[in-house]
Amino acid sequence: MNTGSASGGLHNTSGIATQGYLFSQQQQQQQQQQQNAMAQPKGIYPSKYQNQALYTQIGDLSAGPTSAMYGVMPGGIANAAGVGGASAHANVGAGGNATAPAVAAAGGESETLYQLMVELFSITNREQALAELSRERDRNADLGVALWNAYGVMTILYQEIIAIYPLLNPPALTMPMSNRVCNSLALLQLVATHEQTRMQLLKANVPQLLYPFLSTTSKAKQYDNLRLTSLGVIGALVKYDNHEVISFFVATEFLPLCLKIMDIGSELCKVVATFIFQKIILDDGGFSYVTSHPKRLHTVLVILNNVINQMVAAPSGRLLKSVTKCLIRLADNQKAKEEMREGVSDHLKDSTFAQVFAEDVSYRRLVYQLILKLA
Repeated sequence: MNTGSASGGLHNTSGIATQGYLFSQQQQQQQQQQQNAMAQPKGIYPSKYQNQALYTQIGDLSAGPTSAMYGVMPGGIANAAGVGGASAHANVGAGGNATAPAVAAAGGESETLYQLMVELFSITNREQALAELSRERDRNADLGVALWNAYGVMTILYQEIIAIYPLLNPPALTMPMSNRVCNSLALLQLVATHEQTRMQLLKANVPQLLYPFLSTTSKAKQYDNLRLTSLGVIGALVKYDNHEVISFFVATEFLPLCLKIMDIGSELCKVVATFIFQKIILDDGGFSYVTSHPKRLHTVLVILNNVINQMVAAPSGRLLKSVTKCLIRLADNQKAKEEMREGVSDHLKDSTFAQVFAEDVSYRRLVYQLILKLA
């Protein structure tokens, strides 16, 4: 009996000791995890990243389980931050040393983009990171997708845009401030251009953040740059002839802002704004909106005439063609056609733009087409 009791006591003691040891191990592991989490830098890093779509874009995860979820990785941004080691080594092994420089260059470039996105989270480094990323926009077609999917990056771009609202009226914007926000808008244009992110940007109502910039009237260079870059974002959205996109801009009262810039903006702003207006009225919904109300239609025709008259001193072939295309489209409406017969600028009919007419065959054809429509 005593032996059994002693044996039972030993077993109980051993079990309690084992449980205590395991509990102590768990506590140590939890403490170690907390210390590691506190030691890690703030920003984007894989262990805490909540949306792995970025890593699908900038790192080759095709060997892992995420490849089936996110599909094929775009070729423009690959093997970043050392994640794409397996794929890189496979290429080197198959093709020899000839492929090594190309793989290394792609990896280094993508790692640079990744690091620049991380730098956006630093207040001191953000301005330089925005400028560097903006310079990379023509070299990396998939950068817009990476920016959209990167945790927190789009919020940073929105903050950069909203931060200068108080400087719009009364005008207090400096050129460096304007350049900084224009870099943010240029990155936003990448998101607006890419087919995978275009509609998501629209459904988030992001273009409306740019309307305060378009409503400015100061002709100073910093404000003109702001309007031009904002129009670039909207132009990237409308150029694909999507009815949903056009409906968005009609419903959010973008047209008055567009017409105002066509009337008083710089030449480049006029060109982009007139292009956007042309895309809107090419859509049946946009065309109906403009032509269904007589006063609205009259205002549009007056502004188009103003644009033509303002080019008498300095003709612009691009702008002339855009305005003529708008008039041709509006002539599909009977009321507009009747008003244009009486009110269209005589400068389109006389020799005011004779040089453009003689040198640009496409403009000459547009003028003939307009004359035939109004006949």
